[in-house]
Amino acid sequence: MNVVLVIASILILLKWAVEFWLSRLNRTHVMRHKDSVPEAFREIIDPATYAKSVDYTLARGQLGQWETAWSTLVLLGVLLSGALPLALEYFTAQFGRSEWSMAGYLFAVGTALSLAGLPFDWYGQFRLEERFGFNTTTARLWWLDRFKGLLLGAVIGIPLLTLLLFLALRSGTWWWLWAWGAMLGFQLLMLVLAPVLILPLFNKFTPLPEGGLRDQLLALAERTGFRARSIQVMDGSKRSRHSNAFFTGFGRFRKIVLFDTLMEQLKESELAAVLAHEIGHYRKGHIPKMLIWSALSLLGGFYALAWLSDQAWFYRAFGFEPGNLAAAFILFALLAGTVTFWFTPLANHWSRRFEYEADAFAAQAMTETGSLVGALRKLNEKNLSNLTPHPLFSGFHHSHPTLLEREAALKNALAR
Repeated sequence: MNVVLVIASILILLKWAVEFWLSRLNRTHVMRHKDSVPEAFREIIDPATYAKSVDYTLARGQLGQWETAWSTLVLLGVLLSGALPLALEYFTAQFGRSEWSMAGYLFAVGTALSLAGLPFDWYGQFRLEERFGFNTTTARLWWLDRFKGLLLGAVIGIPLLTLLLFLALRSGTWWWLWAWGAMLGFQLLMLVLAPVLILPLFNKFTPLPEGGLRDQLLALAERTGFRARSIQVMDGSKRSRHSNAFFTGFGRFRKIVLFDTLMEQLKESELAAVLAHEIGHYRKGHIPKMLIWSALSLLGGFYALAWLSDQAWFYRAFGFEPGNLAAAFILFALLAGTVTFWFTPLANHWSRRFEYEADAFAAQAMTETGSLVGALRKLNEKNLSNLTPHPLFSGFHHSHPTLLEREAALKNALAR
């Protein structure tokens, strides 16, 4: 076995080992509070619901451990078995070496690898989520979602991959800049098109009915300088009892979306506070900041891919002949996570800062904190959130602060 393959295997196993350790650390931390509700939560959640949330956290953690171990084994098996170069030889023999053929190869490999995770997705939905009362979807809808996703991936992904390969092969040394520009343009285009063309393929969106809630939310949006095309309700309950709210779109296509489950769980003032929080992300400039971060990360990724694609040892280490950019693309996609994983805490730290800022904005917009605190408590209770995560586990896996951290920050929000 060559040195590059050994190093790649070590990095993959190291990532798995750290994820396993973090999960066990979190499990032990949560188990310490299993028998009784911690004092800080006794006014927030009843003992039965708290015990259920602990069981849900432990069950999800255990499933996550098995899923991570399986995906690690699949990745190592694919890299070490020589299956990838064999598949490339087959595609080349059957369909030639055109950009379309190589894009088809990339799509086929990605699809095949995603199939390996289907049993865990199915178990998570129809066993784990069902056991804790969250699942509302049917097997037919579950499979239909995946079929639609596969079709969308083919219709959108194959032409996009073809374009990237075309630019890589036809635009010279600086092809990675052209590819980066194309991918960035695609992402911005999706911000506009996804709410209009893609999301409605999976969910039904209906205008929020006339009434006091709609008037209150529109008045809040007007007061905070957030002009949206519409406020819509999404039928999230046809798949899950989990709840959420978000705004989507770009420019004049922007719209506010509330899960129907959220509307069932919260009072009008609490819904307004949740909306104020989402508007806070917009007013504080979090969206363009995240887009800039994404663009810079993408640029770094394409630069690294371009450098690796010029290294003969990179291809030969995994059984490919040097120079085939499709091979470089798939290897980079499979191995990039072994590096980006270690930067996850930095990204989550940044995300949590944004959450605090959006909470503070909501408190200012509502001129009180009670509504947002009430909403956060109900959402944590209804979603059976982990109220006592281990700090290290949270750093790697949680983009939002814990309930207690957010409440503590909100106490000072109106004083600023």
